[in-house]
Amino acid sequence: MAFTIVTDTSSNLPSPLLREHGIGVLPLVYTVNGEELTCLDTEAFKDGVGEEYYAAIKSGTRVHTSQVTPQRYIEFFEPILKGGEDLLFVGMSSGISNSYNSSEVAASELRRAYPERKIRTVDTLAASLGEGIAVLHAIELRAKGLTVDETADWLLSMRQSLYQVVLLDDLMHLHRGGRVSAPKALIGTVLGIRPILKGDEGGHLVVCGKTRGRKRGLAVLAEKYEELVDREKDQTVGIAYTDCPEDAYALRDTLAAIWQPREIMVVRYEPVTGSYVGPGTVALFFEGRDGVREK
Repeated sequence: MAFTIVTDTSSNLPSPLLREHGIGVLPLVYTVNGEELTCLDTEAFKDGVGEEYYAAIKSGTRVHTSQVTPQRYIEFFEPILKGGEDLLFVGMSSGISNSYNSSEVAASELRRAYPERKIRTVDTLAASLGEGIAVLHAIELRAKGLTVDETADWLLSMRQSLYQVVLLDDLMHLHRGGRVSAPKALIGTVLGIRPILKGDEGGHLVVCGKTRGRKRGLAVLAEKYEELVDREKDQTVGIAYTDCPEDAYALRDTLAAIWQPREIMVVRYEPVTGSYVGPGTVALFFEGRDGVREK
């Protein structure tokens, strides 16, 4: 039976790809100078609009985000169910935002209202293209004829093999968003040391190292790939950046030259998750061995 895949804008996948495969995209909301905004057009954001956004943050503009409410999920999901489709929601890590928990509340209510429909939610324990890679797998599995339950179960089984490693300028943006403690946020603010974070087993972003200089930081990301990747030539690798495309593409060229993965997708961080990590960020997402998040 056919089913609809829904994700949120945190998955950071190109808009044309999402439209091609009929993926529903729930927009995350952010507020700048009192104005509530959303970003569904990633193609526009990757160019001038995105450059202006991160330049504003760098100059001191504060961005505020809020949890998606259960009601917003219900309003997005219900027309799909009314149309006779089962539904798979592939969402941002519950270790980063409480929005995923709202999706579960909404799904529970809708199961009572539509008992004939299958509704599955998957906490990817990831964000940006980590979440996006899970969506790509969902698309592939649906095309192969798997049911919504089979697809959801497969995605849940692969979460611990999805590795995320992030090079930041500093931790202050994550601290302002309540995602790291004040002592950890001091890393890099005085000595010019750049923190390196990873996604842990619970989907939280945690400090796993630090380095001096951006060039060395990018080398560390490549070293993590060499050390931890599984099937290096047979997967889609993700790279996301905020305001430093030259660094993102330099990392892509390194990976392509040495390990030659099947595809390397490079995107600019969408506004919500980008506001968490801040200007100067480059992140790498790939599949490693099961349990790689513990490394």
